[in-house]
Amino acid sequence: MTDLVMNRGRAWFEALARSDGKVAGNPGSLMVAEATLGGEEVVYVGIAPDPKARFPRTGHTEVGLEEGWYGTRALRAVIAADKNGPKRPIITIADSKSQAYGRREELAGIHLAAAAIIAAYADARAAGHPVIALIVGRCVSGAFLALAGQANRMIAFDDPEVLIHAMYKEAAARITRRSVAELDRLGETIVPMAYDIGSFAKLGGLHALLKVDSPGTPTPASVEQVEKTLIAAIADTRRSPRTLDVRLQSEDAKIFRKASLTVRRKMEEQWALG
Repeated sequence: MTDLVMNRGRAWFEALARSDGKVAGNPGSLMVAEATLGGEEVVYVGIAPDPKARFPRTGHTEVGLEEGWYGTRALRAVIAADKNGPKRPIITIADSKSQAYGRREELAGIHLAAAAIIAAYADARAAGHPVIALIVGRCVSGAFLALAGQANRMIAFDDPEVLIHAMYKEAAARITRRSVAELDRLGETIVPMAYDIGSFAKLGGLHALLKVDSPGTPTPASVEQVEKTLIAAIADTRRSPRTLDVRLQSEDAKIFRKASLTVRRKMEEQWALG
């Protein structure tokens, strides 16, 4: 295992799956493993650093062409294998800095690879697989869409190193022609513009914001805590519709996404009128 680069995602993947996630034929960045959780079989998926990455703009946890296509293949295999039987939970350990930014990736269709894995997660959820995203580090931009956006339940560590957002502050500052300090001040009053995980939780996306000891280094006690949370999230998923409407039903969402809820309601009313 000396060729494996450790990061939060890999550390938590190995602690929960009891495996390094290596599968013959897969890129070194893609981790997939079957394991037992709460007395049932589950499938863990994750992205890790890969110093031998085939594409120059990947290798540091970015979701690129191979991660998208091979991840899709792995998910489709689970859906097919469980078609006529119990639907195994799919748990993604998310710690990915972004999608891959590169000319080669754009020319070869990274948008298609990302769309494919997003569709695979959505189809797994629609087929009855509890899809859970455990966000232990960064999950930004296309990485969030590819790995967590379609999850029935998202769980994140309550830790400053955990980040869920559309883009990094520096990029947002350039696009909006503001300084990073100005963005921070705006985030104090406009929740969607804030970068702390607590503000993201207020938008209703998270099922749980989990405080664990040493989030960067799993301990037996923290692994047990996380496993109990995952088991509860799986059970809650199975009691609920397979849609993502739950994200709009929390008390925080009713406050901080009031405008979004109003727009959705008006659109539904107009749609019903034909």
